Amino acid sequence: MIRIGIGYDIHRLVPGRKLFLGGIRIPFKYGLLGHSDGDVLLHALCDAILGALGQGDIGEHFPDNDPKYKDISSLKLLKQVVGLLDRRNFRVVNLDTIVITEEPKLLPYKARILKGIARVLKVKESYLNIKAKTNEGLGAIGKKQAIACYAAATIISKEGKR
Repeated sequence: MIRIGIGYDIHRLVPGRKLFLGGIRIPFKYGLLGHSDGDVLLHALCDAILGALGQGDIGEHFPDNDPKYKDISSLKLLKQVVGLLDRRNFRVVNLDTIVITEEPKLLPYKARILKGIARVLKVKESYLNIKAKTNEGLGAIGKKQAIACYAAATIISKEGKR
């Protein structure tokens, strides 16, 4: 059985926070505002996988009014989603993402991001893709006020089980 899910996240850029994207810290003058570390890439991935599983969204599993998720690393959230994936007897076969940001440029960090996500998901890096786009100066992202991410996940049942 093959299933597909999509995910999306956006967070405002603010001074005084560290920037995390794809589970790594990226040196930048702003960080993403959020209850957790605000990692839009991992949040979108979590939503895509949860969607493929038919298990709601990240807010249902990790509510932003729960103090235990305050400033938590989104890698920990992704690990919990992977646990759910394992318990449901599915595995990831493809993840595709689009990170939309004017700054910072992601090319220097993509290899590290892919390696870290592949390790958490227990898949080959070739199963993952990260594209970085700008918003051509339009909207909050174009004005360097936010970063967003879209993600698509394809999962398959292990050994043909449902």
